[in-house]
Amino acid sequence: MANDWATFGVDLHLEMRGPKLRTGLMDALREAVRSGRLEAGVRLPSSRSLAADLGVARNTVADAYAGLVAEGWLTARQGSGTRVASRAAPRPAIGAGARPAASVRPDTARPTYSLKPGVPDLASFPRAEWLKASRRALTAAPNEAFGYGDPRGRIELRTVLAEYLARARGVHARPERIVLCSGFVHGLMLIGQVLRARRVREVAVESYGLGVHGDLLTRAGMRLPALPFDELGTRTGELSGMKGVGAVLMTAAHQFPLGGALHPDRRAAVIDWARASGGLVLEDDYDGEFRYDRQPVGALQGLDPERVVYLGTASKSLAPGLRLAWMVLPEGLVDEVVAAKGTVDWMSSSLEQLTFAEFLGSGAYDRHVRAMRLRYRRRRDELVEAVAEHSSRTRVSGIAAGLHAVLELPSGSEPEVLRSAAWQGLALLGLDRFRHPDVPRTLDGLVVGYGTPPDSGWAGALRALCRVLP
Repeated sequence: MANDWATFGVDLHLEMRGPKLRTGLMDALREAVRSGRLEAGVRLPSSRSLAADLGVARNTVADAYAGLVAEGWLTARQGSGTRVASRAAPRPAIGAGARPAASVRPDTARPTYSLKPGVPDLASFPRAEWLKASRRALTAAPNEAFGYGDPRGRIELRTVLAEYLARARGVHARPERIVLCSGFVHGLMLIGQVLRARRVREVAVESYGLGVHGDLLTRAGMRLPALPFDELGTRTGELSGMKGVGAVLMTAAHQFPLGGALHPDRRAAVIDWARASGGLVLEDDYDGEFRYDRQPVGALQGLDPERVVYLGTASKSLAPGLRLAWMVLPEGLVDEVVAAKGTVDWMSSSLEQLTFAEFLGSGAYDRHVRAMRLRYRRRRDELVEAVAEHSSRTRVSGIAAGLHAVLELPSGSEPEVLRSAAWQGLALLGLDRFRHPDVPRTLDGLVVGYGTPPDSGWAGALRALCRVLP
């Protein structure tokens, strides 16, 4: 019969319950870590020593250690022994008169790895090329560039953007219709002000999307009815039955977060609705450059430039810290957006705009995007291969484009997988986080941002992900 006491320099009681010794030992060690009785970094005894203390077979202890290492509770290194993992943060002690332990919850601790979507590999920012462009831009900058300038943004950048968007994204753009802004959220905030001034009170949104965008429109006084979806994407035909809707917000080229491209018939349907109703389509083309398995899907704006507000950003292709984004507006909307922007004129500096204009016009931007497209595609392929190898119950979807994939999980398993990821020190987001509150919960899954880790952290993040899959 196994003993309940083991010697770790001092006595530590392990509650080994149940008929299976290996499972009981693993549960007891997990409980000791959670409760704070085994702190991060503590070295555990050798499998031989612990087996003797507990009166069990050495293989039982070795197998338990191996299982807890695989789960991320313990670490094992040659010459360093087996230790409690630093990311296995304990829970506060609970009990009558007990003082809370000085610990950090796993959902608030700084994660070891992050696979959250929405951020590119920041370590790959093209510093040398950007510095060259900055020097050239600063040398050539006219004196008036250091003043307040045109609220639409620097004409140099708007001119090269118009050419690039037409060539790469199929956008019908002229410099006078482009307004530069400080990120997508800034642009959407301005559009929300204009819609409110036009007495629009309902903006249709997709069933899954970013809550911050919905919150922004709600604060602008909008109601946000959700459009249903199926295997062909958002069911835009439903717009004709939404009589109070004056605009619709969409990620048509690569739906966020589900990952599909809007079906051609539904692209046509949303344009037909806008023409018939006088409504506007707000197109978020957040990562349109990153298409892997076929030619990029052109922007929806190309179908009707007078009914679509096109919003693009450098946040995914370069870095969100640049605060560079743009809107291509219908002619009748330009003055209203410029007027709204005049009251909240926060955007990237003129020098950053001139640098990006030089970077884009020189071809450096195209070279960078092509290089990153190859890198992200390689990571996507490695993700798909690793998931297929480690989990027969997980399906990867939404992989034709972008910087994220959806891992479809067995029904009801999403919360437990996210809890396991937190204990592994892995930052992950589930599909439910992006679900519209009026949409029934029918999908379980993970939204995995494979562009986020630097190269040095990618392999470790992928291993941690595979450990938590069902």
